[in-house]
Amino acid sequence: MYQEQTSRRIEKLESLKAFGIQAYPERFAKNYELYQAGNLEDGMTDVKVAGRVISIRHFSKLLFITISDIQGKLQLLLKKDETGEELFQQFLDYIDIGDFVGVEGTMYTTKTNEKTLRIKHYVFLGKALHPLPEKWHGITNIELRYRQRYLDLLMTKDTQNRLLARTRMVRAIRRFFEEKEFLEVETPILQHTSSGALAKPFKTYHHSLDTELNLRIAPETYLKRLIVGGFTKVFELAKCFRNEGISPQHLQEFTMVEGYAAYWNYEDTMKLMREMVLYLLNQTFQTTTISIHNQSIDFSLEWDVVSFRDLILKDTGIDIDLYPNVKDLFQETRKKGIDLDYPDAELLGRGNLIDLLYKRKCRPHLVKPTFLIQHPIDLSPLARANDANPGLTDRFQLVINGAEVINAYSELVDPLEQRKRLEAQALLKNNGDVEAMEMDEDYLLAMEYGMPPISGWGFGIERLLMVLTDSDTIKDCVVFPLTKKG
Repeated sequence: MYQEQTSRRIEKLESLKAFGIQAYPERFAKNYELYQAGNLEDGMTDVKVAGRVISIRHFSKLLFITISDIQGKLQLLLKKDETGEELFQQFLDYIDIGDFVGVEGTMYTTKTNEKTLRIKHYVFLGKALHPLPEKWHGITNIELRYRQRYLDLLMTKDTQNRLLARTRMVRAIRRFFEEKEFLEVETPILQHTSSGALAKPFKTYHHSLDTELNLRIAPETYLKRLIVGGFTKVFELAKCFRNEGISPQHLQEFTMVEGYAAYWNYEDTMKLMREMVLYLLNQTFQTTTISIHNQSIDFSLEWDVVSFRDLILKDTGIDIDLYPNVKDLFQETRKKGIDLDYPDAELLGRGNLIDLLYKRKCRPHLVKPTFLIQHPIDLSPLARANDANPGLTDRFQLVINGAEVINAYSELVDPLEQRKRLEAQALLKNNGDVEAMEMDEDYLLAMEYGMPPISGWGFGIERLLMVLTDSDTIKDCVVFPLTKKG
């Protein structure tokens, strides 16, 4: 059946060519987008629009046609006595749902109160060789939806809305930071080390240089090099790559927004991030109140602030301050009957073990926007130690609906202390912790030339969009997510 439809469409394509009609013309001069035309006054003439045909209704001597694109749709009226029998019959005989047309005509409103363009003239703009999925069933195979995202966009309103929201959000992010006088920069994706975060990198090979390289897991250390070089406020929309497992909240390729401000601390950044989230909500969704799991949350209200230690103590009964030794801490989790659901958990360093405990037992319960502060220093190799308690860092995370949305620090700018911490991370890596950091001598050299006080932050666009649109999986927030080879 499907192959028969494709064959018939190819036959129609050949017939069009035989009539001397260009099947794939060079261009069409529109003067309105579809969403704009729907707002024009009745009687407006010489309106020129174009789009994909998504429905055709035939009534004797007239056709009602709907054309669409990602931003809107418009009903058209094609009448035999207004366009002539040849053009009318040509449309009936050769144009299918999925094809593209350009039309010119006059706006009017139907008796059912629908804005419609009465076609004076139309031209063929492109033949679809395959039928579109059925309107009411769409694409039910989830993997196929991701692999053939173009069909998902055509048929699924939720997908259209979510990915349009992503575009609006990215535009708003740039506008927000530019208005705050941050400068947008670009840093390398191919790197010799995997500094900047606790994650396993993807590796590649540069043949001309005869060297192994990593795809970056974060732009952090290069952005900080720019602070050494005299920049004071920078940000980047950075493609990052982490060789992590598959989960509804993780992507192997994602877009991170990361930035740094010289002379700031993490409390300055907390204020900035709250202001940014409220700005993005207004610009993207025109509201600060959104629904998460059927719970209405007003982001303009005060956000909770909770310490890492207090949160874990409340949810697990374990006071992490009482277990400075990682083996003792691991044994305590076993004693409490806590299943960490992680292979070789006993090989993790203390910081990663604490992080795993938090992710399994605490984070899922944080639904309203919450600032999580006072992370253990083991968990933050690049963050500044707190002056009053050197075992903690001046750091915060914003958690919403069980997802870490923003991560931010007062940055470590002491090169000698940074060297000690990276040496400790390198030792953990050698002992089997694949997510530990490695030594980065070039970054340490940059630090040794001097850094001012710095605060920085990072967040994934997909993770933020997932939370704000209450999506079930982060893949829904990527235009073309990674899929298994078909």
